Amino acid sequence: MRLFYIFSIVTLVFSSNVLAKEKQKDKQKKLPPGLQKKVERGQPLPPGWQKKLKRGDILGNDIYRRGEIVVPLDDRGRVTLSVDGTLIRLYQNTREIIDILSHK
Repeated sequence: MRLFYIFSIVTLVFSSNVLAKEKQKDKQKKLPPGLQKKVERGQPLPPGWQKKLKRGDILGNDIYRRGEIVVPLDDRGRVTLSVDGTLIRLYQNTREIIDILSHK
């Protein structure tokens, strides 16, 4: 019986981690195909793309890779990224946006 309780707890913890990761994937915003092609070619994104981002969103890989880290990783796992003149503070591991600090 004791083994059953331990197994149940381990299963519950594991499944909650999997659900949290799935939820995080749903929050990630992707660029439309046309903008994605521009990013792949190294062309700048059109003005106004920053307005679509807000606190709590997950910064897409394409935009994250385009950025440059201006404030390195701190003890809380946060970095500040500069993307096309916009400073974005986020958690590095999850890429969750904490704050958008400035726009051009």
